Amino acid sequence: MPKGVATARSCARRGVGTVFARRIVVVGTGYVGLTTGACLASLGHRVVCSDVNAEKVAQLSRGEVRIHEPGLAELVQEGIAAGRLEFVLGSAGAVADAEVVFLCVPTPMGSGGGADLAVVESVAREVREVLPAGCVLVTKSTVPVGTSARLRELVGRPDVAVVSNPEFLREGSAVHDFLNPDRIVVGSDSQDAAERVAALYARLGAPTVLTDAASAEMVKYAANCFLATKLSYVNAIAELCERLGADITDVTEGMGYDRRIGQAFLQPGPGWGGSCLPKDTAALLQVAEAVEFDFPLLQATISANARQRERMVAKVVDACGGSLDGVRLGLLGLTFKAGTDDLRDSPALEVARLLAARGAELVAFDPGLRGDEPGLPLTLVDDPYQAAKGAAALVLLTEWQEFRTLDWARVAQELEAPVVVDTRNHLDPDALRRAGLSWRGVGRTPVG
Repeated sequence: MPKGVATARSCARRGVGTVFARRIVVVGTGYVGLTTGACLASLGHRVVCSDVNAEKVAQLSRGEVRIHEPGLAELVQEGIAAGRLEFVLGSAGAVADAEVVFLCVPTPMGSGGGADLAVVESVAREVREVLPAGCVLVTKSTVPVGTSARLRELVGRPDVAVVSNPEFLREGSAVHDFLNPDRIVVGSDSQDAAERVAALYARLGAPTVLTDAASAEMVKYAANCFLATKLSYVNAIAELCERLGADITDVTEGMGYDRRIGQAFLQPGPGWGGSCLPKDTAALLQVAEAVEFDFPLLQATISANARQRERMVAKVVDACGGSLDGVRLGLLGLTFKAGTDDLRDSPALEVARLLAARGAELVAFDPGLRGDEPGLPLTLVDDPYQAAKGAAALVLLTEWQEFRTLDWARVAQELEAPVVVDTRNHLDPDALRRAGLSWRGVGRTPVG
């Protein structure tokens, strides 16, 4: 690492740099880009968000936000009203006077499991000639280790620094996570550029880790893959609890009080999914293979997750007497987590597909979805009681809070058979028992 760039160990500290309002361009107005732009504007910076979709730019310019994310629409509208946030079509014109340019464009899983950088590289080529001297180009999207070095070569501008500043946003709480971060990670081979980017967040008072670009890129993959491993581990422990007569809820409570372990990501379920963990685990595995590093732990994490879906299907099959052929099932939840409308790599949706492949007739309700979702192997209805009507079992797949307060006596009347399979251990088994229902969870003894 070049002289003058602080190491992560020596430079984790609070509030790096002095706060100045900066002229920022955010390329891409998807989940990460829009949250980044709106939140940076709320910190006092002047932000221009660019996108290639003219209709989307027009909607956002009117303050219309189609992403299901608490607090985001309000921040966008406040930023527009204050004159600190605007939306434009195309990135080349937007960057003309930018001090910092954030790349927040898609990096989907490509062939072989690695991240597809086609859009990142396309934008870099588009703007490289028009970036102002002294501008900092920042990768916010999750990108493989070595991407910053690749972009430096691609841009070919010694007067433009490249910085890695990975995001750690959770869907459903992205605005909160941005404005209340556990840490800010900034990596670059230019100390000045790294500190300029870190200073954008100084008002947040978060611990800041300054490091080299490769290490910053690795932090995101290492963190997400660790979380995936933790989830696969607790799902395996839940299965062992079922075989040994232990209770996973008590086991994870006992584990979670250990500060070395913590209580987060100890909830068993139908497996992990979403837009990040599947993509990032596959990408890190490919990166490891590229440098001839055998990573059996990560391979086992991914395999265990795929097996967990099948385990949930087996629970439903058992609850329905051994066959699902022609059996009507009610499903509660399809999104990959509560509080979102995101179906990308949803474990709930994957379980639904596996159930359909077994011959089940599926009727589902999800508070985040409407009845016009294409390509689903099921019928989407407007309320949970419709999903339960005439079903041989009700299967909870996503942990929406409103499912806890359903009228379970009414649910029992609607069901053909009084069985609820709770793949998230989200419901109160005693409340269901009092309503005359049998509850089956994960890693726990059935009730009723």
